[in-house]
Amino acid sequence: MPGPSPAPLHLAVALDGAGWHPAAWREPDARPDQIFTAQYWSDLVAEAERGLLDFVTIEDSLGLQSSWRAEPDGRTDRVRGRLDAVLIAARVAPLTRHIGLIPTAVVTHTEPFHVSKAIATLDYVSTGRAGVRVKVSGRAEEAAHFGRRTVPSVRIEDLDSAEGLALLKDLFDEAGDYVEVLRRLWDSWEDDAEIRDAATGRFVDRHKLHYIDFEGSRFSVRGPSITPRPPQGQPVVAALAHRGEPNRLVARSADVGFVTPRDADDARSILAEIRSEQASAGRADETVHVFADLVVFLDPDPGVAAARKARLDERDGAELTSDAAVFTGTAGELADLLVELRQTGLTGFRLRPAALPHDLTQITRHLVPELQRRNAFRTAYEANTLRGLLGLPRPANRYAATV
Repeated sequence: MPGPSPAPLHLAVALDGAGWHPAAWREPDARPDQIFTAQYWSDLVAEAERGLLDFVTIEDSLGLQSSWRAEPDGRTDRVRGRLDAVLIAARVAPLTRHIGLIPTAVVTHTEPFHVSKAIATLDYVSTGRAGVRVKVSGRAEEAAHFGRRTVPSVRIEDLDSAEGLALLKDLFDEAGDYVEVLRRLWDSWEDDAEIRDAATGRFVDRHKLHYIDFEGSRFSVRGPSITPRPPQGQPVVAALAHRGEPNRLVARSADVGFVTPRDADDARSILAEIRSEQASAGRADETVHVFADLVVFLDPDPGVAAARKARLDERDGAELTSDAAVFTGTAGELADLLVELRQTGLTGFRLRPAALPHDLTQITRHLVPELQRRNAFRTAYEANTLRGLLGLPRPANRYAATV
């Protein structure tokens, strides 16, 4: 007898500017004049929700965009400038009902107390659909925006040098501390801390608000938060991982990790490392989702997507390079690849649309129906929170007294 069908895969999209190809803003259906408007982002997230996707991520940074491998390039023929990702998510949250919202927060130069409050607020505004992707910043020019620390200039090619490894350890150790502070602050109010008893004049039970008393090498935070515990208890924490140090951050601190395998064997190797680190951290029994990232060019007819990529490359003056694998093809061909890669143990995929809105609508209106025909993706939203969509339980409060 055949074995049970594999669980449906999880699917998300990563939204960035006009798309992940630098020349995407020059496409006929692009909306470059609206990138800095609320309507633009609302439309994109509404389309993603139409496709029943688990969540969207929203990119952010502390410096102007440049090639993923380069220092600031000074180019003016590409999209430059961003809106704040957390504020975008807060704006679109009331306009959606089911899809998760995971903005990016750069944790190297920001205060965990502020970010914890912002993401808790997003969880309230979205009624339990918030998350955050924590991102480190190792660029000297971004550190100069704040003037509180110096960062050595280390090229990506030199990250395996002694200086590069020391920088990575410092950045990701700090990020791990940062996530710990976020989680403690979200727990610093017990679920029933708010009494709201008009007759007695008691709104809050102070005995159910807790100091977190965190002491780390970069910051110390006493707490408690000024925002009550979020609806999910703990909003979803995500991180992007390319190598050992960020893999450990995913394994030890995150609920969702985004990885960039080049093929199935690479995916198995990355997963093995993350699961080993997860066990070492005492989290073997916890669910840590691992999504593979893919930059996607999708078109209905064979060869069209590859030709479109070639045209965009020519406009940009260079072939697209990315930390993630680049896919060109039809929805059916991408469905074949996703189903194959799922056999490695990946639990989902975060697709990066090369051009917006074109590749996003190809995902929602062609790829999703193809996966549904294969019983590989949901046909309706089955939960009202992001943790619910991902099959993650609502965690108990670490500070609440247990009987």
